[in-house]
Amino acid sequence: MINKLSIIASITLGVLAVTTSLQSHSAEIESLRGASELDRTSSAPEHKRYAKDGRPIARDYVQQPPLIPHKIDNYRINLKSNKCMSCHSWKNYREAGATKISQTHFEDRDKHVLANVSARRYFCTQCHVPQVNAPALVENEFEPITAISGE
Repeated sequence: MINKLSIIASITLGVLAVTTSLQSHSAEIESLRGASELDRTSSAPEHKRYAKDGRPIARDYVQQPPLIPHKIDNYRINLKSNKCMSCHSWKNYREAGATKISQTHFEDRDKHVLANVSARRYFCTQCHVPQVNAPALVENEFEPITAISGE
């Protein structure tokens, strides 16, 4: 009986310690909207406008993954299928008029060439993102380097 009570007391003290720790750190966390509370009476933000399927978007720095110049809503990318490959695979890119997937996506971490897309490069949206016409969430003063782009 005493053993059960000591276990319950230890668990209770542990929960209290974690709760107190979380409360003390919560004051240090700030969201992108700042310290203002959510306005529960406002409507949803305007739907983001994705660019129509178009030409590749210029890159701003060396080794930047290419941006996606079209909508990807409802694209399924999971262990069994990858919708991106229906247009960007080496087999289909010409017919689709799409950019073919880079040779680097067929290498493992030790640069061994593989017959299929590397598992670490299979989930396209880990690196590649579509562009939307939306205001920046944070101020950005980035200037692309012009020596590489030739401008």
